[in-house]
Amino acid sequence: MRFEPVSSDPRRQPPGATSTAPPLAPVNGWHPPPNGPVPVAAPPAASPPRPRVDFQVVRELRRQLSERLTRWQRGREFSVAEEDTERARLAVELVAEYADAVRRAGTPMAAGEERLLLDQVTAELAGLGRLQTLLVDDTIEEVHILGCDQVRITRHGGGVDWADPIADSDDELVEILQAAARRAGATERSLSTSKPTLDLQLPDGSRLAAVFLVSHRPYAVIRKHNTLDVTLDDLAGGRGDLDEMIDPLLRDFLRASMRAGLNIMVAGLAGAGKTTVIRAMMNEIPPDEPYVLLEESRELLPARRGDRHRAVMSFEAREGHGERGPDGRPAGEVSIADLIPVSLRMGVLRIIVGEVRSREIVPMLQAMTTSRGSMCTIHARTPAGVSERIIELALAHGREMTVDQARRMAGNALDLIVYVTVDDETGIGGRKHRFVSHVEEVLGVGESSRITTTQVFGPGPDGRAVPRHLPERVRDQLLRVGYDARLLSRWIEAGQGAWRRPRQTRLGRR
Repeated sequence: MRFEPVSSDPRRQPPGATSTAPPLAPVNGWHPPPNGPVPVAAPPAASPPRPRVDFQVVRELRRQLSERLTRWQRGREFSVAEEDTERARLAVELVAEYADAVRRAGTPMAAGEERLLLDQVTAELAGLGRLQTLLVDDTIEEVHILGCDQVRITRHGGGVDWADPIADSDDELVEILQAAARRAGATERSLSTSKPTLDLQLPDGSRLAAVFLVSHRPYAVIRKHNTLDVTLDDLAGGRGDLDEMIDPLLRDFLRASMRAGLNIMVAGLAGAGKTTVIRAMMNEIPPDEPYVLLEESRELLPARRGDRHRAVMSFEAREGHGERGPDGRPAGEVSIADLIPVSLRMGVLRIIVGEVRSREIVPMLQAMTTSRGSMCTIHARTPAGVSERIIELALAHGREMTVDQARRMAGNALDLIVYVTVDDETGIGGRKHRFVSHVEEVLGVGESSRITTTQVFGPGPDGRAVPRHLPERVRDQLLRVGYDARLLSRWIEAGQGAWRRPRQTRLGRR
C-alpha cells in the first residue's frame, strides 16, 4: 500500500510557498511519496503560524486505527469503557509512529502539530472530522457552515473570521453531519432524504442545526455553549470571562424567587443568553431535590451531572420516522407536549422545559398551575411581546383553544417573566452586550382580559435592569424564605441599580 500526503489547494497559498517537510520513511507499510516536497499553504504574515493537517494522512491513520481496533476486539469480551481506553491508546501509538517516521526523515513534528493530528484522528473515528477543530476552540461562539468550503466563524466579542473548508465536498459534509446524528445520544436522530433537517447536541455540549436537499447546498449552524456551569454570582460580575448580566440586587431577588418556588419564564431573542440565565437559576435548586428536565435536544443536562443535582430526571424529545399515523404525526415521535403529562406523574414539584416553541406551551402552563418552581424559555422580540407570543403558541395547540383562555392560563400559571436583552454593536465596531433588562411580576388577567404585570425591575439609564416597583402578588412567598422586597425601596427612589461596572457601549448612552 502506498501512503502519499495530498498537497493543500494551491489557490489558498501565496506564490512560492512550499513544504519544508521531508519525504516520509516507510512505517507499517507506508511508503514515502516519490515526487519529493509538495506545496502547502502558508499562514498570513500578520498572524503567528498555525499547525496545518494533511487530511489524507488523517484518513489513513483512521483506517489503520480501525483495523487495529478490530483485531483487538476479535475473540474477546469487553466493556464500552475498555474499548474507549484501547481506542485512545491505539490512536496515541499510531500518531507517535507517524511522528517518528517524519523525525527519521529529517524534520521533527512540533508538539502542537502532533497533538492536533491526534485530535483530528480521534475526531475522524468519531465521525466529526474537521468539525473537531472548531469545537475545541474556546474563542468561537457560533459557526455558520454554508457548504463544505464556506465556514463563517463568529468569535466572542463579535469578531468574524472565515475558516478553512471542513470537508472536500458537499457530499462529505453531509456524511459528517449524518455520522454526528447517529451518535447524538439516547434518542434517535437522522439526516436523510425523508428527514432533511437535523437538530442535536454535539459531544462538547454545542447545539447543531443542519439542513440539506431542500437547500441550495448543505447548511449547518453550530452554537457553542462555553458556560455549561454558571451561577447567579458569576452573572453578577463574579467571572471575568462573562458579561455582567445581572447586578447584586437582581441576583438576590432571583435567588429568593427560586427558594420561594416561583414559576419563571425567561424570554429574549435567539442568542441573547436565555439558556445561560436559566442554567444559573437551576443551580439554586437544592442538590437532593428531584425535578424533571425536558428538552428537544439536551443543552442543560451537562451542567446538572455529578453530585450537585443527583435527583434530576432528564427527558429528551424523540423524532418520528417512517409513515404518519392517523394523527398526522410520524411513527415513534415523542414530543415535549407528550412528556409533560408523564412528568407530572414523576412525583416532582419542578418541571423545567429548555424551550417552548410550539403547542407544548399549553401543557407547560397547565403543569405550572399545579407545580411550583417550574421554568421555561421562550423567544420574543420585546418584553411587551412575550404575552402575545404565549397566545400565538397556545392557539397552535388546537381549535378548542381561544385567546381569552390562553391569557387566563398564563395569568394563573406564571409568577415572573425575566427578559434578557442582547445589544449587537458589532456593525459599528463594538461587540454584543447581553444583560437582563426587565423582570415583570404577573398579577393575573385584568378587566380587559389582558395579562396584567408589574415591572419589578426595568431598564435604567444604560438599558440594564434597575429596581422599579415592589412586588405585590409574590410578596408573601418571598417573605417566607427570608427576603424582604422593601429593601429595594431606596434603590427605587434613587432610580439606579448596583451594577459593578459601567457598560461600555459605542452608542455613548449614559
